[in-house]
Amino acid sequence: MTNQRRILMTIALPYANGALHLGHLVEAIQADIWARLQRMSGVDCRFFCGSDAHGTPIMIKAKERGITPEQLVTEVRAEQLRDYDGFSISFDSFYTTHSPENEALAQLFFERLQARGDIFSKTIEQAYDDNAQMFLPDRFIKGTCPKCKAAEQYGDSCECCGATYSPAELIEPISVISGTKPIYKQTEHFFFDLPKYTEMLKNFFDHETLQPEVRNKLAEWFEAGLKPWDITRDAPYFGFNIPGTTDKFFYVWLDAPMGYIASSEYYAKKQGYDYLIDWHQESKTELYHFIGKDITYFHALFWPAVLSGGGFRVPTGIFVHGFLTINGQKMSKSRGTFVNAASYLKHLDPDYLRYYMAAKLTKHVEDIDLNLEDFVSRVNADLVGKVVNLASRNAGFIHKYFDGQLASHFIDETLWGKYLQAIPAIIADLQALDYAKAIRHIMELADLANQFVDHYKPWHLAKDETQLTLVQQVSTQSLNLFRILIGLLKPIVPGLAARSESFLACEPLALNNLSTPMLGVTIQPFTPLLARVTTESVQAILAEAQASASRA
Repeated sequence: MTNQRRILMTIALPYANGALHLGHLVEAIQADIWARLQRMSGVDCRFFCGSDAHGTPIMIKAKERGITPEQLVTEVRAEQLRDYDGFSISFDSFYTTHSPENEALAQLFFERLQARGDIFSKTIEQAYDDNAQMFLPDRFIKGTCPKCKAAEQYGDSCECCGATYSPAELIEPISVISGTKPIYKQTEHFFFDLPKYTEMLKNFFDHETLQPEVRNKLAEWFEAGLKPWDITRDAPYFGFNIPGTTDKFFYVWLDAPMGYIASSEYYAKKQGYDYLIDWHQESKTELYHFIGKDITYFHALFWPAVLSGGGFRVPTGIFVHGFLTINGQKMSKSRGTFVNAASYLKHLDPDYLRYYMAAKLTKHVEDIDLNLEDFVSRVNADLVGKVVNLASRNAGFIHKYFDGQLASHFIDETLWGKYLQAIPAIIADLQALDYAKAIRHIMELADLANQFVDHYKPWHLAKDETQLTLVQQVSTQSLNLFRILIGLLKPIVPGLAARSESFLACEPLALNNLSTPMLGVTIQPFTPLLARVTTESVQAILAEAQASASRA
């Protein structure tokens, strides 16, 4: 087992000031499918995340509610973990950045970077809200993007063109807190000398660590020239003190990605091993980050540079995905399409959304659309109509005529051979994060299986006692084809897979046993594995979202 492949993977830490919404689930589902696939392959795969617990927004929201920031992040973390569990996201650890492990890591990195000469201080002019008597974080200033002129953009980056800039560069900036124009006051801040890492980062990206479109975007940033990164925020601020100061705190984007390490460290301590096995510079563990395109700059530039300077290993790969739209538009509270994860879970099976998102996800950085009408029809046609129906229409014959026992051989070895030949390509597509392509191929196999059943028509054959042996063979082969389909879909729809394994009374489906047929064994009586999606359930979710928006 010493040569077993080992993977550590993460998704971006959800911010601990609000509930998870369906946009969060794109990344969580994409990553969880991949994690489950690795485990089905026999890989030692550890999956980590946690709540991003620092920053001014959390401090202000806690104050509005009359509780401490610590109470707020504890409450929100519990809700986030509940919702991730509801969608079968299989974390090994879901921790928090407000932890003793993370504080020690932030101080360790700072001290190591400082010792290398990568940290310097200088006096800057910082946006200040005179009404609120506080310095303003970048995200608490809005204005017009200085590059593309898009309105209502935050003070650190533009969601429209992806440009990064300082709040001082915004056109017509205003404070989100008071609505007044910020003034500028002098303050001393610490900076990380990112330009020193330009060549290291260029070499890092030469190793196929990013999708081509992301590498192209980073090339633009290299061409423009990297700038030193301000890692300081002034009091009042909820976060970790910078060593040697009383009123200076680490910017949340410095200690947030360290939360990946802290989460794995917390888990490792409970499991009794040293977390550095995964994080030291010479580690053989593969490290993958799944992130949204809006935080590419932080994960593909700042984070690898900080890791390298701090004496830790850099990622093996960074997988970037696009945004989620609903019915072709950004999620909107006013349109009643800002759907929280908890609202969805009240009304629908999580496997529906896992399947639909997987059917839209490719290996490219593309936005995906949750078209609700298509969602209903596709889930019903594919999962219920093609896959589950294959089991339901054949299991009855096995129990009615053969006491649940499958036949000892198949009737169509050619079709069985087509299934076996298709498995490696489908697995390769899943491994490459080309889920949409894999699902198209799986559904083509499902069509072949249903055509096979329609050709033999076991419901007609069963009327003739002399044909019952053929009925058993046809139904046995159909259920074996169903088993392969479910095995390939298992990382995508784990709930349906677990129910199917119980029905088939088979060992847990793994990639090394999919091609082994079930012959001459006894299965359980069939019970419904998955209900059809109803339009009424979808409308109930939207009604809840609309009601929530009107209360806000």
